[in-house]
Amino acid sequence: MIARYGYDVVGVVLAICIVGILLALLFVDGRVLKTVVFLLLGGLLLFTFYFFRDPERNTPTEDGLVISPADGTVLSVQETREDDFLHADAVQVSIFMSPLNVHVNRYPVTGVVGFFRHYPGEFLVAFDEKASLRNERTHIGIDHPRGKVLFKQIAGFVARRIVADVRVGDQATAGRRFGMIKFGSRVDVLVPRGAEVRVKPGDRTVAGETVLAVLPRKG
Repeated sequence: MIARYGYDVVGVVLAICIVGILLALLFVDGRVLKTVVFLLLGGLLLFTFYFFRDPERNTPTEDGLVISPADGTVLSVQETREDDFLHADAVQVSIFMSPLNVHVNRYPVTGVVGFFRHYPGEFLVAFDEKASLRNERTHIGIDHPRGKVLFKQIAGFVARRIVADVRVGDQATAGRRFGMIKFGSRVDVLVPRGAEVRVKPGDRTVAGETVLAVLPRKG
């Protein structure tokens, strides 16, 4: 299954490959050279299909779970202060997405979108700690019955295109697709300080399936 957020790129690459093959057939002499051209174009097309793959996921449904919004590797788990949406001390889980990961992003919790903002910025490498504050990014906040959760899509050195089909007031469902970051990137998830974090640096995450944390019960 191809992610709908990549239809434009896949279409362009497919057109380039078709034109390239036709030109090679008409103007390139020699079987070996034609074979090289075909292999290069075929490899480009296969990589594009691979990058924009969008497999189905089985999302846990227990109340209070914060599910990973991205495939990747946990870079860090650290305490911080969040004043955009949580307005409180928080725990931040940072996930690095390599160019080989699935790049479709999914909502981490069920609730109502209470905050959305796009920040223009730089394109530092995604694993640089300053990327969370200086890179181009979106901040998305969800009001959950147990508390607020904020997550960030952060562009990296290669990623220059963030897609977030989100508006304030939207109903968010844990595990449902909402966007992607194209070609290598990072996602930060911020939960209330009292949440039970269930991952550590180095852990692999699967969007829509891996439990990052459990929100504390109110009262």
